[in-house]
Amino acid sequence: MKVLIGTTNPSKLRRFEELLDGFDLEFCSLKDIGITDEPEETGETPEENAAIKARFYGKYCDRVVCNDSGLYFDQLDVNDPRQPGLNIRAPLGERLDDEEMINYYSSLVSSLGGRVLAYYLDGIAIYNCGDVYTYMEDSEATRASAFYMVDKPTSARNPGWPLDSISINRNTMNYFTDAGDNKYDTTNENIMLGEYRKRIIEFMTGALGINTSTK
Repeated sequence: MKVLIGTTNPSKLRRFEELLDGFDLEFCSLKDIGITDEPEETGETPEENAAIKARFYGKYCDRVVCNDSGLYFDQLDVNDPRQPGLNIRAPLGERLDDEEMINYYSSLVSSLGGRVLAYYLDGIAIYNCGDVYTYMEDSEATRASAFYMVDKPTSARNPGWPLDSISINRNTMNYFTDAGDNKYDTTNENIMLGEYRKRIIEFMTGALGINTSTK
């Protein structure tokens, strides 16, 4: 089964390949098949934007996986103009590259005291032969894996996920770039993330029509 991962972000592509590892799937990215068109993301949540992208890229492949994320600072009101929200890559209306994002958010966090509690809301959508299925955890569940964002970047970089360079585990105080896959390493966090991963895999395999008994 061929599956288009609707992104040019290498870290997002790797994430979904790992989540669906072991199934009989052939993955391709937008870059692999030369897609440069992008939909207008007019949704009010990551889930809605992921669905918009899934429908759009469904023109190119029968099965598509798309993702959209929102970044939220706990100390800012949701309507505060400084709140990143859905505009992580374009907080000022213009798309930033990885280093520009690090510089912008380092400066913003500095203006907020040098360290803020932050969390992501993650929406996933799957297009399967004309039908669109979506999934998103609620904000209370995602707050359980909240982290610190700081104004002092580490020198390490995760291409596609630049903010890992200014994100720190609130228990170990290690930068995400230094932790690899162990960004969250307390027992409670690992249990919650393990359950979250399980729910995502169940959603994705169900929406794609994958027979999990043959894995």
